[in-house]
Amino acid sequence: MILQTPRLYLRRMTDDDFPALCLMLKDEEVMYAYEHAFSDEEARQWLHRQMERYAQYGFGLWAVVLKETGEMIGQCGLTMQDCDGTEVMEVGYLFQKKFWHQGYAAEAAIACRDYAFETLGASEVYSIIRDNNLASQRVAGRNGMTPRGQFVKHYYGMDMPHIIYSVKRREWDVIKNH
Repeated sequence: MILQTPRLYLRRMTDDDFPALCLMLKDEEVMYAYEHAFSDEEARQWLHRQMERYAQYGFGLWAVVLKETGEMIGQCGLTMQDCDGTEVMEVGYLFQKKFWHQGYAAEAAIACRDYAFETLGASEVYSIIRDNNLASQRVAGRNGMTPRGQFVKHYYGMDMPHIIYSVKRREWDVIKNH
């Protein structure tokens, strides 16, 4: 276990998590910000990329497990991402649709943000979010982040506008002390 919150715990994903991961990555509604549901091969590559991140950085997207049931309901964690030409530490999250709008994404994202500052010594933590992904933008706001700019990512043959959200360490210090 990497982190825990009142309702969740986060741990590294393994090959055994592939079926639960597919419940997210192969769902068109969940993957609307990516403009397509993933194939089995794309989902397997996604899982293996997380394992490579664990080996390279010691972190990546982690399995989010509901304490009450032991079920993997999503993924949330920290990744190094290109943000308009600069590599930044990003809090990312993706949950099964049946677990949306219950506060799980914000709960997990806040724990990851705190881990980035407290354990990894980050000076700033980002979330890079599609301009049409209002739910994720609300999670970023609940995570103490504010919009810092915009840029366009080229993915899957499309231009996808993204908003850059972040929280700086000094802002986080204020959040933690209130």
